[in-house]
Amino acid sequence: MSISKSTPSPRVRRSQEASRENILEAAERLLVQQGPQSLRLADVAKAAGVANATVLHHFGTINGVQAALMEKMIAELVAGLLAMDLPADPKAGRRAGIQNLFDAFEAKGAARLAAWLELTDESRRLGTVREAVQTVIRQRIRPDDEAAVERLEDAILVCVILAIGAGLFGPTLSALLGKPKDRARQAALALLEAGLGEF
Repeated sequence: MSISKSTPSPRVRRSQEASRENILEAAERLLVQQGPQSLRLADVAKAAGVANATVLHHFGTINGVQAALMEKMIAELVAGLLAMDLPADPKAGRRAGIQNLFDAFEAKGAARLAAWLELTDESRRLGTVREAVQTVIRQRIRPDDEAAVERLEDAILVCVILAIGAGLFGPTLSALLGKPKDRARQAALALLEAGLGEF
């Protein structure tokens, strides 16, 4: 009788960028499956198939992983908004852009991660937020003057706050009030559509 030994799976050699991306993808899977509280160093390393030291090498701390994951989600949101084929009608285009924003914060646990970063005082790490907002304004909306940029930044600020709130609390609060699951989202979108007519 022979005893077969299991052979360890061979290490996968990745470039620095591929290794970093692998860790972020593993962290995103954990976030979606279990929420931001599951983004612990050992769990992320295990899900990525790497040593704890590899995670630390790329991100410094687990807080660094969380912030990098949020920045990745922001970059994907901006890329999606810039790539959208918007209708010619400004009102319909605005509605499509806002819908995309709400979808982004409902999907992949982005609203939960944003709230977690704020509650743990890590949201200050998100250095790309202002750049992301300005990229969308200048490349997608293309305002005529700086006053319009200021108004648009304020409008985006309100849209993001409502999108995070709807993504985080919307289904639960709607159900507690005996309303359909998407009622908070629909109400927020209606308020935005009514209030953003001048932008």
